[in-house]
Amino acid sequence: MRLILPFLAAALLAQGQTVLRPPATPLIAHDPYFSVWSAADTLTAEPTKHWTGSEQPLSGLLRIDGKTYRYLGNQPRDAAPMKQMRREVTPTRTHYHFEAGGVLLCLIFLTPALPEDLDVLSRPLTYVQFEVSATDGKTHDAALYFDAPATLATNIADQKTAWSRVKVGGGIEAVRAGMERPEMLARSGDNLRIEWGHLYLALPPASGGELIAHPRARGEFARTGQLPEADELEPPVRVAREQPQLAAAWQLKQVGKTPVVKWAMIAYDDYYSIQYLQRNLRPYWRRNGMGAAELLRRAASEYPQLAERSKKFDAELTADLVKAGGQQFAGIAVLAYRQAIAAHKLTADLDGTPLFFSKENFSNGCIATVDVTYPSAPLFLLASPKLLKGMLQPIIDYASLPRWRFPFAPHDLGQYPLANGQVYGGGERTEENQMPVEESGNMLILTAALAEAEGNAAFAGKYWPLLGKWAAYLREKGMDPENQLSTDDFAGHLAHNTNLSIKAIVALGAYAQLASKLGHAETAAEYRKAAEEMARKWPEMAKDGDHYRLAFDKPGTWSQKYNLAWDTILGLKLFDPSIAKTEVAYYLTKQNKYGLPLDNRQTYTKLDWILWTATLAEKRADFEALAGPVWNFLNESPSRVPMTDWYWTVDGRQRGFQARSVVGGVFIPVLKDAALWRKWRSR
Repeated sequence: MRLILPFLAAALLAQGQTVLRPPATPLIAHDPYFSVWSAADTLTAEPTKHWTGSEQPLSGLLRIDGKTYRYLGNQPRDAAPMKQMRREVTPTRTHYHFEAGGVLLCLIFLTPALPEDLDVLSRPLTYVQFEVSATDGKTHDAALYFDAPATLATNIADQKTAWSRVKVGGGIEAVRAGMERPEMLARSGDNLRIEWGHLYLALPPASGGELIAHPRARGEFARTGQLPEADELEPPVRVAREQPQLAAAWQLKQVGKTPVVKWAMIAYDDYYSIQYLQRNLRPYWRRNGMGAAELLRRAASEYPQLAERSKKFDAELTADLVKAGGQQFAGIAVLAYRQAIAAHKLTADLDGTPLFFSKENFSNGCIATVDVTYPSAPLFLLASPKLLKGMLQPIIDYASLPRWRFPFAPHDLGQYPLANGQVYGGGERTEENQMPVEESGNMLILTAALAEAEGNAAFAGKYWPLLGKWAAYLREKGMDPENQLSTDDFAGHLAHNTNLSIKAIVALGAYAQLASKLGHAETAAEYRKAAEEMARKWPEMAKDGDHYRLAFDKPGTWSQKYNLAWDTILGLKLFDPSIAKTEVAYYLTKQNKYGLPLDNRQTYTKLDWILWTATLAEKRADFEALAGPVWNFLNESPSRVPMTDWYWTVDGRQRGFQARSVVGGVFIPVLKDAALWRKWRSR
């Protein structure tokens, strides 16, 4: 099976532009624990890493005519690196080309994160495909090697692991590794990796390859082109304990012009993924009793089909991204796609309902944070409303319990992976450091957006009294918010926040829209009138000459009014269009090299909010002028981490956060294109 050159790279090259250089490149991206990246321009320059920066070194070697070369990882150092010719990223694939010794190696990491197929999307399995061919008209004696370390199953590198061969059936060979003493869902935190479950490396039937679990498999292959003769399940007592490599090797023999294609599967079975209100939830793919053996069998049999489906999905989505916002915008969104999904875990409730939990990566580790769901939602509103519903439902069910005694929406459900109740700010105890206007507005806007995506408001109808309580709170408190935190909590408390006021007003309009869809005509009219009156007052209170203020009481200030995007997307038409026009014109005078600052207080910005703010532009040229510096930031930033959403606009350095789900928000321009959104939600 030969995969074509990814669409985006071809499109950009046709335009004479360079392909985006990712600050970090996704290789395996499934969930907050199973997530491996390359943080260098060449795949052989550094060890691959978990998104946190902890080393989880995948390795690859190709032996050509008796000489061993590296194509993946920086070990062993005495093996020369192959020359990397190309790196391309599409929504579901990462594609590398290497050359050495007259041989071309095409390496593809495929994660079939197909949003319309939750069974496939939830599978914690990545395919690794290799195509080896001669480039010099000769034939070459070649052998291929790939390994994954047992440390993918540990939190820290020196934790003890156990490894074994497993019976899968169907002609599939597999080896696995896991903790000697696993502690499932035993603790929560931010800068953590998994400490339970099993890592699998598997080969399909009749692969012609060999598998082994051995601490010195890589070194042996580098020297001889062969794997050790047998697994080493327990190292000799005299040797310090070494972590094994789960390794695969193929003797390709005479390689000529026709590519030799091989592939392997790397998977992680965590058995249970999330603890929600004291009950342990299975990953969604396991909800009907499937285990690792069946996962591997199905994945092997469906590989050709999934590779083709992924290729078509990548081409279609990328083409629509170009249509919605241009080539550079498409590059940003393509890179964000797998990251946004992999900062979540898709689980099944006891009745099989999909529940989709986010993690605040390198923020505070909170789980199911509402003001993280809000910025990430555009991707899921576009591609999979079921996933957005799976984010909203756990929060609403929790807020419906007597233990949540406040008249506003919660901030979170706990700290990943334990979703047992809010931990941020005052938690369930006090209103201290809560985000009452922020989270209530977020929940109402997203519930209305979900109704738009699904074509009905049935979900809202199930929780109508609770939504009504939040709407009443915003009607009382939202016009001129008191001193409180918003989603940009790193900037501190702020009273009279004009952008937060916009959120409250739009949320009331969204609630009125939901009431109308549910046949509550009197409520719809009442709240529509309230939202319209507030929207008329807003510009009078916020106007500051040629722009609008950061806070109603602070002349000489400004801020991005990104919340205004929903007024257009939801068709509310509460605010005079001249407000957005005025703001966009002003923003274009305030940009730095790498983008528009969040507001006048600092030169840092939020990547997702810039794209929301750019969506306010009526002209494509203005949109591209705001989005272009974000592309430049990703292409040039010295901070080599999975896409950060908080960075300095002057020098392009990371200010904080990385690998977060909020980058799903960069898909919001596609929602503004009503025809494109209709097309995707009808799939």
